Amino acid sequence: MMNFREFIENYSKLSDSDWITIEQLIERKEFSKNEAILEENNVCRYFYYLECGLIRFYNNIDGNDLTKTFTIAPYCFTSKISFRKQIASIEGIQALEKCVVWQISYDNYKKLEALSSWNVFIRKLLNEIHDYSESFYLEIRTMTAEERYKQILNKYPVELIQKIPLKHLSSFLGIAPQSLSRIRKKIQPVN
Repeated sequence: MMNFREFIENYSKLSDSDWITIEQLIERKEFSKNEAILEENNVCRYFYYLECGLIRFYNNIDGNDLTKTFTIAPYCFTSKISFRKQIASIEGIQALEKCVVWQISYDNYKKLEALSSWNVFIRKLLNEIHDYSESFYLEIRTMTAEERYKQILNKYPVELIQKIPLKHLSSFLGIAPQSLSRIRKKIQPVN
């Protein structure tokens, strides 16, 4: 759990008393590979810190499973609208490998809003996520799938990318799995 404190302190300084409060309101949970963390149409009851593992957000549109994004440890996640409004989620969240999370219930999250350090952390985290989303949507509109795949390769270790099933990565890029296979072959370094 100390990793979570360090993560928060990248955004906001925490007093020991603030950390003790957070510690008392958070619980550890593990998810197995491919286990649903949140199913579509269910209310998201938790805000999570992903200590280790890899997750994906997805939508099922007309029977098609479409990957929205991935979250890589260490980072925080939730189904933002569902959690904030306590309404049914329009997205699902799935563990792509064994994941360890620290979860904070909606009621406990509301209690943490009394801490100014927590509010600074959440505000800075949301701004960071917003900036990422803006960049992501611009990339979708201006870059080819091949350019976006190359960018992913530059940002993340190959071992991590190889953990993502081809169907989810191709869905994220907005192309067929066969097209992603061709792109991978095309940009593989020659030995």
